Parts: sequence; C-alpha cells; structure tokens
Amino acid sequence: MISVTNLAVQFGKRVLYKDVNMKFTNGNIYGVIGANGAGKSTLLKAISGELEATKGTIELGPGERLSVLSQDHFKYDHCTVLNTVLMGHTVLWDIMQERDALYSKADFSDEDGIKVAELEEKFAELGGYNAESDAAALLSGLGIKEDKHYMMVGELSGKEKVRIMLAKALFGEPDNLLLDEPTNDLDLETVQWLESYLSEFEHTVLVVSHDRHFLDSVCTHTVDIDFGKVTMFAGNYSFWYESSQLALKQAQNQKAKAEEKKRELEEFIRRFSANVAKSKQTTSRKKMLEKLNIEEIRPSTRKYPGIIFQMEREPGNQILEVKGLRATTDDGTVLFNDVNFTVEKNDKIVFLSRDPRAMTAFFEIINGNRKAQGGDFKWGVTITSAYLPLDNTKFFESDLNLVDWLSQFGEGNEVYFKSFLGRMLFSGEEVLKKVNVLSGGEKMRCMIARMQLKNANCLILDTPTNHLDLESIQAFNNNLKLYKGNILFSSHDHEFIETVANRIIELTPNGIIDQMMEYDEYISSEHIKELKAKMYGC
Repeated sequence: MISVTNLAVQFGKRVLYKDVNMKFTNGNIYGVIGANGAGKSTLLKAISGELEATKGTIELGPGERLSVLSQDHFKYDHCTVLNTVLMGHTVLWDIMQERDALYSKADFSDEDGIKVAELEEKFAELGGYNAESDAAALLSGLGIKEDKHYMMVGELSGKEKVRIMLAKALFGEPDNLLLDEPTNDLDLETVQWLESYLSEFEHTVLVVSHDRHFLDSVCTHTVDIDFGKVTMFAGNYSFWYESSQLALKQAQNQKAKAEEKKRELEEFIRRFSANVAKSKQTTSRKKMLEKLNIEEIRPSTRKYPGIIFQMEREPGNQILEVKGLRATTDDGTVLFNDVNFTVEKNDKIVFLSRDPRAMTAFFEIINGNRKAQGGDFKWGVTITSAYLPLDNTKFFESDLNLVDWLSQFGEGNEVYFKSFLGRMLFSGEEVLKKVNVLSGGEKMRCMIARMQLKNANCLILDTPTNHLDLESIQAFNNNLKLYKGNILFSSHDHEFIETVANRIIELTPNGIIDQMMEYDEYISSEHIKELKAKMYGC
C-alpha cells in the first residue's frame, strides 16, 4: 500500500499539482495518464524518493518493499545478468552479500557462526534458496535465454537490457511496484507475457504507459493528471477515454438538460460495468464503477491532433504484387525469403516477424530505398503511396523552420502549410522552430503532416506509434479505422493492430504466413503456432 498525503510538486513558478491525497492499495494496478509534461514520471519519482516533493508525505505499509523499473541501462554493465536481477530484492541481496563475506573469512569465529545462522534463517524466509531459479524463470519469460544469464549485462543489446531491468524490478514480488514505460522496446509476445504476469500480481502497481491495450488489460484504476490535479477513477484507460469524450460531447451541447446528461452517463457506466476486461478484479471493479460519482467525469483539457488521411484518387484493382522477394543483412542473415502475395482492394495488412528488421527491410524495398536480394514487386498504375519510415533522421538534418520544411513536400502558400502544422498541434511561434531541435514526438507529428499532404491511396507505416503520446496514438488509430485506402504497416501496439488490420502477413526466413483474421485470433490460434514453428524452423 502507498499513502500519498498533501503532495505538491512545483518547479520554480510552475505548479504541476498540489493537494494530492490518495491511497494505492494491494491487489490493484493504477495506470497513470496525462498529456506530455503533465508530470506522470514525476509522480512516480516523488513516490520512489528519487525526487523530493515540494510538500507532502509518502508512506508505505509497515515493512513493505518498493521496487522501481530502472531507466539507467548502463549502471549494471559490469554485473552478471543473473546477479543484476537478484539485486532487485535489496534486502535479500544484502543478506547474501553479508553471508558470503562471513563464509569467506579466513578467521571464521563462533560469533561469525551465530551471525551466519541468523542470516541463513532470514535468507530462507525470503525464499533465498529458490532465488536463482526464480530469477532465471523471470529472465526466460522476458526472452533472455539461459546461455546469457551468466554474461555481463554490458555484453547484451539495449533491448535485452530493457528486459533485464524489468526482471530486476519484478523479482521477489515487491509489495509496491513502479513501472515507467515498461513495454518500451518489448516485442508483442513479451508484452503479452508481462500482461499475464501482472494480472496475477497480488500487490500494488503504478504504471505509466502509452500502450492502450496494456493499460486496458492490467489496470483496475486510472490516475489522470489534468487541470493541475491528480484524480483517481475506477476502470481502465478505455473507460476513462470514452467517458471523457462523452463528457466533452455533453459540454458542447448547450441544450442538454441536467437530467438527460445524468441518465446518459449512468447508462454508459452500466454498459461499461457489464463489459469490463477479464481479470480476477472484475467484480470489485464493477462495483466501483457502479458507485462512480458522475459529477467527477469531466471533459479532458488534452488536445488531440487532427490526423486526417484522405484519398485524392480511388485505387484501381491492381494494388501491389510481390513475387519471390528475399532480403538478407550484411552478414548474410536471412530476414525473409520467398515472399509471394497480392494486395487486394480494402486490404489493411499488418506485417509481423520475430526479427523487426524484416518489416523495415520489406518497407524500404517496396519504397525503392533498398535493393532486394531476390524477387521483385509491382505497384498498380493508380496507386499513390505515403511512407512513414522507422528512421526519420535524414529528414531533419537542416536548420529550416517547420513551415519551410513542410513546403518542400507540396505546393501551396504559407497559410496552407500552417494549416497542416496546426492540425498537428504546432501553433503560433512554434511553426518557426528549427526542425533540427525537435523532439522525437514532434518529428513524428511533422512526418504525419508530410504524409497528409500527399492525399495518397496507400499508406505504408513502419511502427507509426513510436515517440507518440497517447492522444496522438488515439487520433491516428481513429482515423486509420475510417481510411478507405490500403494500409501496409507494422506495429508493437496491440490495440492499433487489432482495430486497423483485416489481414496479417508474417515474414519468416522460409516464406510467409498469410491470414485473413483478427489479431487476437491469430496470436491465440494453435494452428498458427504450429505454422510458426515450421516456418522459423523451431
């Protein structure tokens, strides 16, 4: 349990929030949401003690342990992978170090023997004799194979380090767990593993994430940072989003009577209560939703970008034909081979692979930016495409301002280009910023504005939600569901895939798996699992 009393955080004259009073209790998972800069990560840092709050107190339950997902991926480079995970249980690790130091003494005394016996008892109480096997199981679940458990952390890749830090945070089932963007750099299978793990977690969790499906799957409550306040709601992200949109609609309708508003909100809450996501907390969550004070539901102050893709021309019957396509890396690793398929009208295809380099290679090849090692492809004559690459670095290697930068990609006057930038939430003096100083999220919004200029009938999107905040992801997702043209994309966002794709193509070194089915069905199908084992040779 975590008790927050009269918490205030202020930087100079800027007050992030004040008068925060709430309890985070055992068995619940709290999703912390808010616009960029609202103070989501700051709240977690204040609770962990990494940041000193301007005012207020944070208290844990008596004897409880707090664990935090570390963002410093280099701190443990000189430690073995297994030891790094064991360090996550600080009390157990300290006992291990003290015990081993005593055992290694050359002049081991009777007093040392008594001390060791006490340490051994505490060690056993904390599950020390199963610690290494438990840590190994966590690592394996997160995709770190056994042959790497005794390697130095510094020898592993950045993405593997992310998994090690996550295993360290989870190790020993801490009483209180703080997770800031835990799904970053995790593949879809590992995110599923984490969702399953947390659904059985008995203690208190606070999590910041831009992954809507993850928040919906694990969270019992939503902690919204808005209006300079921190407010807790029963329910997951989708409940918060849909209720805030309903409140906004009602606020905009000046003629709505108070009683009609009340009835509409109450009916919404009843419907949502009957359809909460499956979890062991379903019953208690439903009761909390039923007790929710409808006056607490307010329109959000967040701004959603205007992502609107329109087609200038209807596509013909021939979209894209791919024959025998093959791609390898410089060291000869086969990314995909013998890729044959035809894109049909209305296809919205998500491309998957166990090696994310495969999707990027495929998109670069069909956009003419990379040569294939075999095979060919042909676009239909009526097709116009707009491409959002994974790496956009080369687009921003200039000191142009945003208006001049965007004008390179279309025809029109300054007002015309400012209107597209305005849709993407760049206003006033912001449009005169130099593009080489933009943040990752700002660059992505510029790239989306660039795509919208093309009015293309085929969108090619390589991991489009990277660097975007929840509001931009939601707006992007909503428009793609309505878009009438073809979409070829890859993504780590479960909700994005499930709601956009109507066809799935998995690229493997031995051909493709091509299915017309929903993503949830694809990942649960035993038949697909057998196909994958065959295609990947394992």
